[in-house]
Amino acid sequence: MAIKNWPEGERPREKLQRRGATALSDAELLAIFLRTGYAGQSAVDLARDLLARFGGLGPLLASDTKTLCAEKGLGRAKCAQLQAVVELAQRHISEKLEREAVFTTPGAVAAYLRTKLRGQSREVFSALFLDTRHRLIADEVLFQGTLDGAQVYPREVVKRALYHNAAAVIFAHNHPSGVAEPSGDDIRITQRLKEALSLIDVRVLDHLVVGAGDTVSLADRGHV
Repeated sequence: MAIKNWPEGERPREKLQRRGATALSDAELLAIFLRTGYAGQSAVDLARDLLARFGGLGPLLASDTKTLCAEKGLGRAKCAQLQAVVELAQRHISEKLEREAVFTTPGAVAAYLRTKLRGQSREVFSALFLDTRHRLIADEVLFQGTLDGAQVYPREVVKRALYHNAAAVIFAHNHPSGVAEPSGDDIRITQRLKEALSLIDVRVLDHLVVGAGDTVSLADRGHV
């Protein structure tokens, strides 16, 4: 049944207007952007199928244009809309971080990094370079790896910290497996980076590991 024939209180757009965006499921929110499905499938049905096939919202929105456009019910226009939404969300969170003292809002940092890293098919190691008030100076992807991991070189990290005249840094990387539990290598490289950066008086505030659903802080685990 087409969404226009649903009871008004169950239609995603009307539900959002009456109850707010938080009342909608991932599929309902996605359906608002898709607008239409295809023969025999409503936009909500299409959204549910896409979420199931990709394994969730993160992997779906992190997919490249070719992969998205190959899905039945999607075309270049819808793919472009979805990618634009992701980019807008990332820019909004980034602007918020630039205005705030980052270390006093760890939830905002974690949310930003989840948006950026979750669903990546390869391991990506990034850094948030901060000033003396822990405000964001720059967000850089430093290293990219294969499905198994990324090689991290402390010397290069030190060079980037000096370039930005950073006072502190927060590291983050994703686990393409979806499991956010830090490995022994994650802990060891964090210690190496901490030691290298201490020589130039740059503090390592945290190292976050981003999985499919969870984000683990090595600082909370006592490894920073």
